[in-house]
Amino acid sequence: MVIRTAKFVASYPSVQKCPKSDLPEYAFIGRSNVGKSSLINMLTCTKALAKVSQTPGKTQLINYYLINDSWHLVDLPGYGYAKVSKGDREKFSDIVLNYILKRENLHLLFVLIDSRLEPQDIDIQFINWLGVNQVPFALIFTKTDKVSSMVLEQNIELHKKVLHETWEELPPIFTTSCVTRTGREDVLNYIDSVFREAKITPCQV
Repeated sequence: MVIRTAKFVASYPSVQKCPKSDLPEYAFIGRSNVGKSSLINMLTCTKALAKVSQTPGKTQLINYYLINDSWHLVDLPGYGYAKVSKGDREKFSDIVLNYILKRENLHLLFVLIDSRLEPQDIDIQFINWLGVNQVPFALIFTKTDKVSSMVLEQNIELHKKVLHETWEELPPIFTTSCVTRTGREDVLNYIDSVFREAKITPCQV
């Protein structure tokens, strides 16, 4: 897939406020500080489309970006950052869960995992919740330039081992680096394949 145009649309506080549109949506989510904004900028070949914050947990709204005038890239609030209040954590959870469960335009959810870390309970719990609710998703291991190839392989295999405890078949897995641009074409080509398939067989969450 070639990204010709990418522009910010707006930010929304809830799924009810999201745009009334027939365009397919591909959403990105992960623990705070997983590198989501940097990944979005890398995928779209823009330096500041998504604002990269030094303060984890800053994204608190549903951010919409229009790609090639044909689909929306959706930046969802992060999860799992302890320094926000309990009330805010619950509010952000409602925003995320309601979007994922109720947004009919959602074709695919990308769950971002920090490749430097061994499996984290909050990531595994979220992934299993997606499975229970039959939400189509893929995994993206980020920041692969910050670990050795051996550690990267070990951590991915650890995640697979943990997931195989509850999953018979694992979701698609991608590895990315915003520094080396590793994985960019793989992720975009996968979005393109889902996009093309949806034109033949409508995808419903």
